[in-house]
Amino acid sequence: MPGRTLPLLLATVLLLPVAFLVVRAYQEIDADRGVLERERLGVEYLRALGPVTDALVEAQSAAVAGQPQSRESLDRAVEEAAAVDARIGAELRSSERWAGLRAKLEGLPDRSILDPEAVFTAYGEATDLLLALHGKVRESSGLVRDSGSDSYFLQDGVGEEMPEAMIAAGRLVDLAVLMQTRPASERTNSLGELATLRFAALQPANDLVNNLRSAVENSESTDLGASVLTPFDTYQQAVESMAVSSQPTGRVPTVDVERLSAARADAQAAANQLQPVILDELDRLLEMRIDDLDRDNRRIIGSGGFAGLLLAGLVTSIWLTRRREDPTDGGSDSTAEPTPPGTGRTVAPAAGRGPGDQLTPVLQPVGQSGDNRWRPFDAAR
Repeated sequence: MPGRTLPLLLATVLLLPVAFLVVRAYQEIDADRGVLERERLGVEYLRALGPVTDALVEAQSAAVAGQPQSRESLDRAVEEAAAVDARIGAELRSSERWAGLRAKLEGLPDRSILDPEAVFTAYGEATDLLLALHGKVRESSGLVRDSGSDSYFLQDGVGEEMPEAMIAAGRLVDLAVLMQTRPASERTNSLGELATLRFAALQPANDLVNNLRSAVENSESTDLGASVLTPFDTYQQAVESMAVSSQPTGRVPTVDVERLSAARADAQAAANQLQPVILDELDRLLEMRIDDLDRDNRRIIGSGGFAGLLLAGLVTSIWLTRRREDPTDGGSDSTAEPTPPGTGRTVAPAAGRGPGDQLTPVLQPVGQSGDNRWRPFDAAR
């Protein structure tokens, strides 16, 4: 039994660390997979916030300019984003911020109620809440900590730089419109605000351009460059035109509002084309990494199972070898006495004799055998 138990014990001891390593590797890969799945939820939420940003900027420009506006597109975008928040907002911990933003959007004033300056301020507060929600989604989903070089640049561009650039560009045009109605005594202050908004609009726009370039250069996908090339060039040209047209000109510094509005509209249209392309590519990259982790999981489980089979085969081989070598399993009678070689005689075992005692041969009578014995008076015959 010690010869059989020891190999089994050694095989079991060897199997335990192998099983520990397999389970530990599986848990780590599963944790990484959960992180990527959470980032995909962030991509889905950012996709829902894109139409809200676009509709809010359009509504702000119309309200500040005193133009008739329709809240239909904004209300529809809000309802779609609310459905997304109801489904994944609790996991991303964004429901509270979304509730505050939605209440602010529903209470936005109309041009007919307040003056343009109050409308500009109210919409500015709503856009600030919208930008804060973008940041919350990126933070809670883990996109801001993404480890991929190309995916990091994409999420930074579409989740931070693009909404900041769109909102700041809208504010820049709205301020240029408001400057025409302000008194001359406030012109200096207005020019200072205009310079601040110009920087706030151009800085994230340039950062977005740089992020897209870095993503294309670091990405192994050939589809990314081809898909973003046309809207990317259009957006870059519109940003350059917006930078030029936002500069005050003339003896009395003024801004060409029509030219600036056209440049902002081109930039916003190009951004609306870029956003779904960037989000699709970002989601595709995350999905590819999830597939790689699934393959690693299958390899780990297969390797652990193969190691278990090898150990089981080793144990079985040792067990069978021990059974063949065990003399007690042959079924032979150990009490039989061997026949001395060369005698041709049968040796009967002696009762009670130990293995060290000498064997006493039993001699058979010569001639007749059986019951023939010497009888009386045979000697006188």
